[in-house]
Amino acid sequence: MEWYGAHMVGSICVFCGSNSGNSRRYLEAAQELGELLGRRGLRLVYGGGNCGLMGAVADACLSAGGSVTGVIPRALADKDLAHGGLTELRVVGSMHERKATMADLADAFIALPGGLGTFEEFFEAATWTQLGLHRKACGVVNTAGYFDGLLALADRAVADGFLRPQHRDMLLADERPARLLDRLVAYTPPLLGKWS
Repeated sequence: MEWYGAHMVGSICVFCGSNSGNSRRYLEAAQELGELLGRRGLRLVYGGGNCGLMGAVADACLSAGGSVTGVIPRALADKDLAHGGLTELRVVGSMHERKATMADLADAFIALPGGLGTFEEFFEAATWTQLGLHRKACGVVNTAGYFDGLLALADRAVADGFLRPQHRDMLLADERPARLLDRLVAYTPPLLGKWS
């Protein structure tokens, strides 16, 4: 466990693709992050899948001696998409329950490259931080500039008056998983609420 702000970090929720993407660098970033979590004694919480970046981050964390909790909806588990070798696998009734369970189990959030589901899960977690529903740090592993467009969209939201600069700054980003993890553990979200 590590401290960030006034909070102990014992588990990190990782959102990422169920595909590996077209670049080996995405797979390497997932493996590096999983290994770091395992070596640092931080529990990985993730979507419970056995394929793509999801499977890679879980396998790397387990290989490094880490603890991994997967949370997967019954409909996906029934398609044999659940990882069979996790420390703990929680099968839930819906995608909504999956996200709520992962948020409850995690002390902070990281997104690796992924698609619509990854974007949606990450932004929900960041929105909950913005609204003060939790005070958990949120960051992206920006491998090969994958999240440049997403970060530019957030900058545009600030420029056009839809997002406060302090809330934009909550979206931590780094191309190196180790540096992002260090920043995430050291980060304390702003006390300023959305409507303050």
